Amino acid sequence: MAKLKKTAKKTASANSANLQAQAEQLSKRLSESAQQVWLAGVGAFGRAQAEGGKLFESLVKEGLSLEQLTRKVATGRVDAVRDAVETTVGQARERAADTWDRLEKVFEDRVQRALRRLEVPSREDLAGLIERVDALNAELRKLGGASPARGGAKTAPAKRAVKKAAKTAKKTPRKTAA
Repeated sequence: MAKLKKTAKKTASANSANLQAQAEQLSKRLSESAQQVWLAGVGAFGRAQAEGGKLFESLVKEGLSLEQLTRKVATGRVDAVRDAVETTVGQARERAADTWDRLEKVFEDRVQRALRRLEVPSREDLAGLIERVDALNAELRKLGGASPARGGAKTAPAKRAVKKAAKTAKKTPRKTAA
């Protein structure tokens, strides 16, 4: 039993020395690993600082190109919308002009009919009467030798002259030149 105690003590002390060596080795590995993690972090920080400026500049460039692209697309859409609106406005103007022209024509026709009912002579009727008066004046000049006095364009005297010429033409038969 005494021998067993000595062996147990030797084994226990060997085991404890072995465990202590393993613990120290594990502690050393953990320390080295922590040191490597620390160095990796410091290296990453250094690289981030060095490349951060480059990354920032590249992000700014990408942002500018995206902004320009967006502006081009927006401008293209604005132009398309403007063209569509101008086309629609142009069509509306054409329709309004057509409608106005038709309304104007209807109004003119109705006024013309009302004037005919009131027996007001038309422009063509007046032009024909003026030609007849001029022809009668020319005949009078030939017959009488004197030229009839023509005043300014007065409406009332011209009507009287037309009426007198018409009465005279009805009463006296026309002489035709042979």
